[in-house]
Amino acid sequence: MDSRKIYAIWKKQIKDTLKNKEILIQFILFPLLTAVMQRSMNIEGMPENYFISLFATMYIGMAPLTAMAAILSEEKERGTLRVLLMSNVKAGEYLIGTGGYVFMICTLGALFFGILGHYRGADLAGFVLAMCVGILISLLLGAAIGVRSKGQMAATSIAVPVMMVLSFLPMLASFNEKIAKVSKFLFSQQCSKIMEGIGSHAAKAESMVIIGSNFLVVILLFTFCYRRYGLE
Repeated sequence: MDSRKIYAIWKKQIKDTLKNKEILIQFILFPLLTAVMQRSMNIEGMPENYFISLFATMYIGMAPLTAMAAILSEEKERGTLRVLLMSNVKAGEYLIGTGGYVFMICTLGALFFGILGHYRGADLAGFVLAMCVGILISLLLGAAIGVRSKGQMAATSIAVPVMMVLSFLPMLASFNEKIAKVSKFLFSQQCSKIMEGIGSHAAKAESMVIIGSNFLVVILLFTFCYRRYGLE
């Protein structure tokens, strides 16, 4: 692994994102929407930081997954990835550089959510950490989809249904017990529970086990897709 090549890929993705409005909007849409809703709506009886937890969960399920899948599939489709690999850039260096970039941007978004929710000190750290765990799993899932897909259209056809499940099931679970019985097995639902419990109690063992299981499944899925399809 060459850290200079990883850094070069990281810088490349930043420059590309500033030119690609479709990917850029994925990083800023939910934080901005949350800021508007948090400041403009105050309904009696609504739980504190309701919109923060709601949109932070949707952000976890959407932004890193769709961004990583879109970047990988687009560069495969355009042949950019093949050129990089032929230029002595290793697959691992490319994935770390690209994944590190997406993770960094999404972590800044997580920090914005935490500050907007008026979390401080240990509560802020716990909130951001809970989001970062979800972001990492979502990012790896997006990478698996990007590796599996030959182009952007193929990646989108897979990523959209997956992100809808990860993002909207936790929200619907608060209104429907049957949906809650299913969504509790999703890492996004458990990250949401941890965020909602910040400042009141520690994360439950059940949440940690489910998140860990989801992480293992996604790692295995990514490994399978990478070994079968590769990056070319």
